Amino acid sequence: MLDWTLIDTVLLDMDGTLLDLHFDNHFWLELIPSKLAQKHNISFAEAKADLAVRYQAVEGNIQWYCLDYWQKELSLPIIALKREIQHLIAIREDVPEFLNALKTSGKKLILLTNAHPDSLSLKIERTQIDKYLNEIISTHEFGVSKEHQSLWQQLEQRLQFDKKRTLFVDDSLTILESAKTFGIKHLLAVANPDSKKATNTINQFPAITNYRDLLPIT
Repeated sequence: MLDWTLIDTVLLDMDGTLLDLHFDNHFWLELIPSKLAQKHNISFAEAKADLAVRYQAVEGNIQWYCLDYWQKELSLPIIALKREIQHLIAIREDVPEFLNALKTSGKKLILLTNAHPDSLSLKIERTQIDKYLNEIISTHEFGVSKEHQSLWQQLEQRLQFDKKRTLFVDDSLTILESAKTFGIKHLLAVANPDSKKATNTINQFPAITNYRDLLPIT
């Protein structure tokens, strides 16, 4: 699927790519509606409908990923609530072997996530995936998310990577399209980001369900 001799830099998404997306889906689609329903004395269904409108209004923009934004918007203690269910934060079981192989091969490994720094810190604390990585970047440092070309332009200036010799892995097709538009040569989708949900059918990009299928790395 991949010719590793053509790749020097590996950009990796976090949620749904290295970590199980179940934590995030449960948090935003189950826990937050439940807390909002309690707060306003409305039904769970009403809370979900209200949130769906709010989510859609900022989806794909940095606010969608910003915990400060949602704390203010919903008047809920977002960080504290994440810690309530932090036991659900989990690294994909096929990831350590994959990251070890990448590290051993000498590839430059960079975590590139839209996650808010507070969420990122919590997940690093729980999973310790930082030990495999050369660099960890939250797009909040740039004020714009991976869906936008200005992020990729700023990232290239900062990292000085060769986009023709770079692999980018993500579970979001929208974000993969953004990377493709920018000119990242090697793109890979994760078809099973949430361990509790069915595998997605992906035709637009090469896709994997198990990182072991990419081994060995040369």
